[in-house]
Amino acid sequence: MTGWRALFYKEVLRFWKVGFQTIAAPVLTALLYMLIFGHVLKGTVEVYPGVGYQAFLVPGLVMMSMLQNAFANSSSSLVQSKIMGSLVFILLTPLSHWAWFWAFVGSSIVRGLAVGVGVLAVTAWFGQPGMVAPGWVLLFAVLGSGLMGILGVIAGLWAEKFDQMAAFQNFLIMPMTFLSGVFYSVHSLPAFWQGVSHLNPFFYMIDGFRYGFFGVSDVSPWTSLAVVGVATAVTGAIAVHLLRIGYRIRG
Repeated sequence: MTGWRALFYKEVLRFWKVGFQTIAAPVLTALLYMLIFGHVLKGTVEVYPGVGYQAFLVPGLVMMSMLQNAFANSSSSLVQSKIMGSLVFILLTPLSHWAWFWAFVGSSIVRGLAVGVGVLAVTAWFGQPGMVAPGWVLLFAVLGSGLMGILGVIAGLWAEKFDQMAAFQNFLIMPMTFLSGVFYSVHSLPAFWQGVSHLNPFFYMIDGFRYGFFGVSDVSPWTSLAVVGVATAVTGAIAVHLLRIGYRIRG
């Protein structure tokens, strides 16, 4: 087993051994969102013609869960390793910064997809959204989880303790996720807030992902793909550079 594969396996095993917390808990949270919002607004809101609100809600909940858990995977691993002092054992290995990058981001994608499949399995019973373009669904699932895994690496390198990481997640990741169209279509917003939503890259991840289910979206899926692709490339370059110089992990 090569070095990066060993680190990748270690990161996957880290969250898999506590799967009740890292996978089952997010699935339960998404189910509660579906039970509350879906029950209250069922039959009163039709975002797309012929698409009920519960069906509309399913892709948003799936993507939101994937994004949050992909970020949590890489960020919590790095911060926990710093605090416990176990990061030094990885630093002693001859692994390159690219090996670190692919291991942490790859394991975040795996966790994001695992949570997404679980959320889809339990929420589809309520909404039955269908899937008209599965290629788009898989593409945005992987890109979205990868982007959040990269952001988690950046946050994990920057944070020195858990409350700093929590601030990053609570004041940046959570608001951008909830204000990205998970529970509504941005077309229902006033013009000013529509413009603000279009500045949020999380909106394009969810809108492109939702297109794969219904074949309709607020913006073109190609536009969403371009925005998400550029965001992934830019943040990926930043994360690789920080790993290369050993930002906050080497004395």
